[in-house]
Amino acid sequence: MNVHDLPLVIFTVFSQMSVGTFITLGVVQFVAARRADAATAERVVAPSLYAIGPTLVVGLAVSMLHMNDITHTFNVILHWDSSWLSREILFGVAFAGFGFLFAVMEWFRWGSAALRQVLAVVTALIGIGLVIAESSVYYALVAVPAWHSWAVPFQFFGTTILLGVLAVGSALMITTLVRARTAAKAVEPAGDDAPEAATDAAGDETTEPVAGPADSTGSQGALMVQVRGRVKEINAPTSEAEWELTALLLKGIAFVGAATAVLLLVMYPLYLAELGGGNAAAQASLAVFSGAELVVRLVLLAATAIILGFFVYRMAGRVALAEAKVLVIAVLASLVLAFTSEIIGRFLHYAAMIRVGI
Repeated sequence: MNVHDLPLVIFTVFSQMSVGTFITLGVVQFVAARRADAATAERVVAPSLYAIGPTLVVGLAVSMLHMNDITHTFNVILHWDSSWLSREILFGVAFAGFGFLFAVMEWFRWGSAALRQVLAVVTALIGIGLVIAESSVYYALVAVPAWHSWAVPFQFFGTTILLGVLAVGSALMITTLVRARTAAKAVEPAGDDAPEAATDAAGDETTEPVAGPADSTGSQGALMVQVRGRVKEINAPTSEAEWELTALLLKGIAFVGAATAVLLLVMYPLYLAELGGGNAAAQASLAVFSGAELVVRLVLLAATAIILGFFVYRMAGRVALAEAKVLVIAVLASLVLAFTSEIIGRFLHYAAMIRVGI
């Protein structure tokens, strides 16, 4: 594995994960709105939105390091009409910008629900364009047989779906865990800490109005009050109805994640057979996939499929809210396994860059 490829590995994997998360969130929101009332659906789905931003920001920031001189980025953008690399950068910046705008509007509930939905659809389409551009950057290189193959867009979209659904599933589980701890603190037995708790409660009641004068000096105080209020609202204890909806959504996420992992596993024999029947450069690329790295990647993918298909899918709907920690561990373990597998797979992708005639 070449460390020089690390910035591109991080960028492509993180950006695809972000796109997959955003699209999955849209599907989850659509399903939730039809399986539960609006308040329950919003409480379950909304926190997952904030798993998107950090991943894309990290990916875009790290990708700039690959150019050595960040000013080269602006030169690359100038060729958007003929270069997939330029389109990749433009789609990436646009997705980050529209995604951030949507997240802020959703957080503060700015604008109508219809406007936010339109913005979400536009952002999702830009995200799909980003993944297409990323895969096309490599597929367009005819002189690199390992890249000029159907397997490249297949892998990139596989990464998008697999990590996207697992990111949303993990966000759902982490939110449930945080809310459970909030609920546990709220019912702590009274004792020596009771006066202190009462003081804290009283403090909370008196600190909210204190922000009023800050409003006269600017909007920062009011904004912080809004943020604190939104955080408290999001972290309020999970109801049984919300848990039932969460379990239903998690079941679908487990199915899609397991199916995607299996499809990626099936892809490799077909892809390697294609390289083996190709020219000298293709066969040289085949040697890249003969080491232990590919074995580890496939084992991690298989483990992901097994945990999702045989444990998470079966447990979802059967595990009570009080025992949700079991599902939290299973989903987070799946995300770690899948993410590690995709990182290894992306390193193999770059290592297979062997040109015809070289």
